Amino acid sequence: MRKIRKGDQVQVLRGKDAGRKGKVLEIIGETDKAVVENVNMVKKHTKKTQKNLTGGIVEKAAPLPLSALAVLSKKDGKPVRVHFETRETAGKATKVRVASRTGEVLD
Repeated sequence: MRKIRKGDQVQVLRGKDAGRKGKVLEIIGETDKAVVENVNMVKKHTKKTQKNLTGGIVEKAAPLPLSALAVLSKKDGKPVRVHFETRETAGKATKVRVASRTGEVLD
């Protein structure tokens, strides 16, 4: 179970895009990286194909390390650390993500 998941609102903590916020589009598990919407944009040269009839230079979001991202709280929009807790619901124990500062459940 990861502390950052697809669909989370995150803030970049370091690098050229430090302070920028965005939504996680994809998590790459084997390299512990995430692609964030409109953050860490790079230019990629593409060849003309049947799908891409024009080719040329395309801007796309490159992956960032998960350690450079912080989840944003839904209450106040500030970055928070995340920890896991086991909660009882209807007699069934479930593991949930909890924001450390605000105590809100992120799942």
